[in-house]
Amino acid sequence: MLYYLFKYLDAAFNFPGAGVFEYLSFRAAMAIITSLIISLFFGRRWISFLNKRQVGETIRDLGLEGQLEKQGTPTMGGLIILTSILVPVILFAKLENIYILLMIFTTVWLGGIGFADDYIKVFKKNKQGLKGKYKVIGQVILGLIVGLVMYFNTDIVVREKAPVESQIVTTIGETQTTSKFSITEERSTKTTIPFVKNNEFEYSRLLSWLGSGYKKWAFLIFIPIVIFIIVAVSNGANLTDGMDGLATGTSAVIGLTLGLLAWVSGNIIFADYLNIMYLPNAGELTIFISAFVGATVGFLWYNTYPAQVFMGDTGSLAIGGIIAVFAIIIRKELLIPILCGIFLAESLSVIIQVTYFKHTRKKYGEGIRVFKMSPLHHHFQKLGYPEPKIVQRFLIVGIFLAVLTIITLKLR
Repeated sequence: MLYYLFKYLDAAFNFPGAGVFEYLSFRAAMAIITSLIISLFFGRRWISFLNKRQVGETIRDLGLEGQLEKQGTPTMGGLIILTSILVPVILFAKLENIYILLMIFTTVWLGGIGFADDYIKVFKKNKQGLKGKYKVIGQVILGLIVGLVMYFNTDIVVREKAPVESQIVTTIGETQTTSKFSITEERSTKTTIPFVKNNEFEYSRLLSWLGSGYKKWAFLIFIPIVIFIIVAVSNGANLTDGMDGLATGTSAVIGLTLGLLAWVSGNIIFADYLNIMYLPNAGELTIFISAFVGATVGFLWYNTYPAQVFMGDTGSLAIGGIIAVFAIIIRKELLIPILCGIFLAESLSVIIQVTYFKHTRKKYGEGIRVFKMSPLHHHFQKLGYPEPKIVQRFLIVGIFLAVLTIITLKLR
């Protein structure tokens, strides 16, 4: 909104300083500052409100050290994160940008599902909350919508650079080959594969066995992949949210990395230099991810050990979905296993624990656990590591994975 206001003031009245809103870097900086301010000041008031209403977390006794001390800690703090993201985006982003609209929809949709879950737990006194199948259905619907928009919307294109002509130029003692390129913008299901030279992969190639014209059926592959990624990452973030500051800190690091990837992908000069896909208009996503980082860091002020508030599913489901959809939009979804390695490890620990326990119980009559407890962070807690140390070490691993993700831009 402020972007359009100052654009009008600049065009109509040559208002001093109004032109600065045309700069992406300025609006991104304003977005992160605004989100920090909102999360810090709104967060304090929201926590006080939750305390007065006695909207506290109900903790089951799992035999973990310091666990019962968290009983009654305010929950539904994810509303702090959602508000701190949406307000700066509405103020500083170009709201006609299809990528921004997709991210706003993702935030509201998954935030609403998470809020419904927290509301049922807190106000309806139902510890189970929203049934798991309804959460998954909501995530699948989001994946379907995102996949359809990404595939069919004519504003979502990839700029291709194809050689059309080569010419040999001979100078004294030296021969050079020069190439001319044609630049086209087209809809595509291309994505990025890490550690591979010319690291682009077209999903439609998986259907090449259908013969000529197979590309028109690419949505049969692309949309299920989008749905799977959104469901997996959203639930991975939800599982990671089990210790003070763990999901929040990890998500902030992931957000910073995605912001860098979006910026270079949406900048034609850097995209050409790094030999990565140039995505017209994707640079605007820098505004959204700046607000996301500011919101998570601001929330961490209150969520760090010992937490004054928990984000609940309102925050964790939305955070995971935001990360997944953002990565899909900038064609970096295959980097998620690296970048979101913490989420992946937490999810795999639960899958391994449950699967092996059921298998051994069926085979031997008694279930055997691979981990002392899952998700993975509780395994280390059972080993006697204090919670702050586990969180900090997971965060260090997350930073390492983020650096590795950035390195993949040139390490091929």
